[in-house]
Parts: sequence; structure tokens; C-alpha cells
Amino acid sequence: MGLSKSQIKYIQKNINNYSAEKIARDLNLPIDEVQKIIDISVQKSPFYFYLIMVLIPIVFFVLIELGLRIFDYGYNYDTWVNVTDDYLILNPDVARRYFTTVQNVPTSIEDTFLKEKSKNTFRVFVLGGSSAAGYPYMPMGSFSRYIRKRLELVYPGTNIEVVNLSMSATNTYTVRDLIPSVIEQKPDLILIYSGHNEYYGALGVGSLESISSSREMVNLYLYLNKYKTTQLVKDFIQLISAIFISSEKEIPTGTLMARMAENKSIPLNSVEYNQGIEQFEGNMNEILELITNANIPVIISTLTSNLKDQSPFISANNENNLSADNIYHDANIEYTSNNFKKADSLFRLAKDLDALRFRAPEKINSTIKKLATKYNVALIDSDSLFCSLSPNNIVGNNLMTDHLHPTLEGYHEIGNLFYEKMIGYNFLPKKSIQTIPIKEQDKLTREQFVISEFDFIVADYRIKLLKNDWPFIDPTYKKSYYEICNPTKKIDSLAIDFLSGKINWSKGIEESAAWYFYQKNLDGYLNQMKSLLYQYPIIVENFLKLEDVAMRFLKIQDYKNAEKILLIEYSIKPNSFSSKWLGQIELNKGNIFQAIKFLEQSLTLNQSDTQTLYNLAGAYAMNEEFNKALNKIELVLQKDNNYPGAIDLFTQLKTITNKTK
Repeated sequence: MGLSKSQIKYIQKNINNYSAEKIARDLNLPIDEVQKIIDISVQKSPFYFYLIMVLIPIVFFVLIELGLRIFDYGYNYDTWVNVTDDYLILNPDVARRYFTTVQNVPTSIEDTFLKEKSKNTFRVFVLGGSSAAGYPYMPMGSFSRYIRKRLELVYPGTNIEVVNLSMSATNTYTVRDLIPSVIEQKPDLILIYSGHNEYYGALGVGSLESISSSREMVNLYLYLNKYKTTQLVKDFIQLISAIFISSEKEIPTGTLMARMAENKSIPLNSVEYNQGIEQFEGNMNEILELITNANIPVIISTLTSNLKDQSPFISANNENNLSADNIYHDANIEYTSNNFKKADSLFRLAKDLDALRFRAPEKINSTIKKLATKYNVALIDSDSLFCSLSPNNIVGNNLMTDHLHPTLEGYHEIGNLFYEKMIGYNFLPKKSIQTIPIKEQDKLTREQFVISEFDFIVADYRIKLLKNDWPFIDPTYKKSYYEICNPTKKIDSLAIDFLSGKINWSKGIEESAAWYFYQKNLDGYLNQMKSLLYQYPIIVENFLKLEDVAMRFLKIQDYKNAEKILLIEYSIKPNSFSSKWLGQIELNKGNIFQAIKFLEQSLTLNQSDTQTLYNLAGAYAMNEEFNKALNKIELVLQKDNNYPGAIDLFTQLKTITNKTK
């Protein structure tokens, strides 16, 4: 006998409330009849039901992400951005992946490279922190600029790209995050100088920006950070925090690394100390594995720092009751007693005992050497190099501007060491022939290294300001920019304006150049402009400014000063303008071979320039290459049969060539 509708309805209604036995008793029905209805009612939902349940949140977040991208919410976290149609640059906002609490995030030194790598391009990427970026001489003074200049001098026919991605206050988390994008750009070589910022750099275990001591968690965070949805969540959290924590916006003070360290003490062999070493080794393992798996040559370097002339920042007794200050004091006693080997060991121990980990501990260097062996990659020992170049083999202020940033000479030495390793491993342009003997290359590179007076003033002020802050002094005794820097002329004030964020580097250089030009100081003007052109060789407007000045001198036949200007433009980026006028000047001086070289080059760059054709015809005629001269003057007349002097020169050449037949 079948069940009535009311009985079925009662069973379905009370499935979750009563047992089958109770329902059967209540309805006076056999329990098996009740169980049949229960089984039918609780039958599993179809597969597509669960699929839809899973897809709903996924689709929801995809739609949010798409919406945020369509409306261009937040910052662009792409690794590369277009600087022109043909060139890319490291995204100035990429550091926002790693910094949340810092408003003015660090940027790279803005090296550009071709979007589509040409066959004639030799491409090198450089990664690390502020030392690799060339602090305090940024953007012009890094070891990468030494390498670029040397490659340009030795391989003039090759398009050289040395792209420095290093940023202040970053560590191997940043390098690890950028490496996949670097590999995609098909580099011929990668150089890494990283480790000093391992503790306090962005996301490091002792950093203000630290989110976890777990590398897995940090790498997951970095992966999610590339999505706009994550930005939205972070912005919402910051908004709520700002409401509940403080109604007033605190103005950040001090240097970036001083703020990043957050006054944090990390004693030797403490939990955080060991986590920092593990963090470095883990990240470097992954970095080198990715690079070697991609079959890309790589050179890594040990780290060097100021041992003799930098006392410990925070002296904390460790488990063996060793005090950094006491050990540093003992090291100085041994040094003055000429026990230099023992002094070196004590200086290094004092550095390791320094609980403020601005300088990489010795364990970082031993890890770098171990990893070089493990992955069979090229290694340079910058630490040993600096020791060998220092009095009594102990690094001090002779090669250091502060606790760990080299002098310009120091950066040149690191650049030379990298380059020597490149020679040893043949990590050099394969299709080009060296034009300068190896013994002469280093000297010539240093002589022609591009850096301006403005850059030197900025570097000097950077160090003064760095040492006018914690941990070098008690912040309560800090002085103002003007008290510390004591500017005496216009260029000094421009340097302060740049460092205080009122103007950018380009503006500082341009206004410095303009000031020198107004003072009728051509050498000072060119010193600044050369830096600007070398920093941004793809910005045509800067070259046009220089050419305009050159033309002023050419019009008044001041060839000496015109040549100065043209040689600077030519040394950075030869073009038809500079090579044409340099050829004409050489012709006026009677240097026919040099004139022909410049004029021929100008013609290859601009075949339609009638003036170049005419001048080259004249140069060939002076060199008694009459057939070549006739060919060129005929081209002039084809373009303009009224070109001044062309018909007369053609007639003379025709007469000469007819006689020689």
C-alpha cells in the first residue's frame, strides 16, 4: 500500500529532526517504507551542482579582478613598462610589490633596453641592493656603469645593454621575484651582488615590511600581490587601520634603511639571525636554480664592508658574553700593535656581534661561496679584493663611504673584477672582435667613465645625511639639510632640492648645466650634459639641445668649442649630425683620413644629406681618390644641381679623371 502525500511530506519535513524509527512510530508505518522515502530525499546532488558551487567564488574573484583592471585600480605591478615604442624599463612602481608601509618606494637607476632584442645586442642584467645600485653615486656611479662603458669601448660595433635592476632596501626576495621576468628577456649574462639587506630589506625577517619568517608564506604573498584584488584588500586593511590606530598621518623621517630596520636588534646566533641566513640561502638556491636551468651565464659576488673604520652600531652580549664594542676595541689595539691578521679576525667578529645587521655577517659570504660551488657558477671575491687593496689588508674608509657602500674607486674595482671574470669565462660578445688590448681597457674605462659634478655633490650630501641619522647618531641631534650640506653655490642647492624630493635627477642635471652655461663655463655645462645623455641615451630631445649649442659655435666658426660638444655627443651615441660636423672640422684641420672616417659614417646614418656628400667628395679629392669623389659629387648634383660649388668641383674632377683614363 502506497504512502499518502501528507505522510511523504511529513517524512521529508522531519528527516533532519527525527530518526527513521520515531517517524515510523508517529505515522504508524513500517520502518522500511519510511527509510525508502528518506533515502530518495537525501540522494546526492549531481556533479554539476558541486562544480557550480566551486566555480561561483572563482568567477566572483575573476570578475572583481577584471573590473579592477578595466578601471585601472591602484598601481601597475608589471615588471616592465614601455618608455618608448621600442624600449622597456623596470617599472618604477614594481617596488610596491615589496613595500606596503613605505610611501616613496625606491626605484632602479632606470636603465633601458630594447623590447625586441636584436642580433647585435649583448645584454647584461645586474641585481642586488643599494651597493649594486651604486649608492651614494646613483644613478651614474655603479659598477654596472663601469662594465657598460668598458664593453662600449671594447666592442663599438655591438649594441651594449647593461641593465641594473638593483634597488635600495631590497634583498634576495626582490631578486627571486624579478628573476623569472629577467630570464624572459634573454640576457647573455646576469650579475648578482646581494646580501647586506637580508635582514632589514623589504620582507626580511627583521624588516618593518616583514610579513612572515616563512619563505613559503612570503613567496605566496608576492605571487598574490601581483593581482589588483590583493591591492584592494590591502588598501581596505590600511584604511581601517588608519581609522582605528591614528587620525593623524605621521610624516616619515630618517633614511629609508633606518626606518626599515625599526631599531631592531638581532644578536648573533639568535632565532632571527638564523632565519635571515636560511632566508638568504633558500632564496639564492631558487635564484641560481632558475638561472642555471635556463642556461644563462651568471656571476655572483661576495660582499665587502667597512671593518676598520666602522664601530658596531648595537653592542649586545651574546651567549658567550662577548661584546661587539669590546671586541672592536681589542681589534684596534691589535691593529696599532701591527698584529694585522689577528686584528682582521677581531674586526670581523665585531661586525658579526653587531646586533644591528646593516652589514652582512661572515656567514652570508660563506653561503655565497658554497652556493657557487653547488651550482658550478662563476664567483668573484669582492671581499678579498678590497682587503688586498687596503692598508694592511683590512678594509676601512680607504674604499668605503660609510659602513658598506664603496667609494667610486671601489665600484670601479668591483666592476673590473666582474669584467675580468667575464673574460676568464668568455662571457663576452661572441660575434665581435675586441678593439682595445686587455691591458689598456681598465685605465681607458676609468678615464672615460661618465659622472658629473652634480653627481659627486649629491653623493657627498647623501653620506652626510645618512650619518646625520640613526644609527650613526641619536636622532634628537639631527640637523637640517642646509645645516649639514652648507650649500655655497647654485649647483649645491639643486643637489639639496633633488635629495629632498623637490626635483628629479634630470631636472637637477639640466638646471646645473643651464647655470654653468649662463656663467659661460662650457666645460661645466658639458660635464653635466654628458651625464644626462649617458643616463638617457634614448631621449632625442637632450641630444638636440646639445646640437643647438654646437651650431651656435659652428656659425661663429669657433670650431674648438664646437668640437668639444660634438665629441661628447659622438662618444655617447654617434649620429649623422655629430659625425658630419666632426668630419668637416677634421677636414678644416687637414686631417683627411679622420675626416673621411667621420663623413663616411655620417653618410651611412643619413644618406640624403647633400652637405655630407659634398664634403666627402672634397675629402676624397684631397686624398686623391678622384673616382670616389666624382661619384659623390654626381650624387650631390642629382639631389641639387644648384648646390654651391658642386658644378665647379664636378668639372675639376671630370677633367682629372679623363686625364687618368
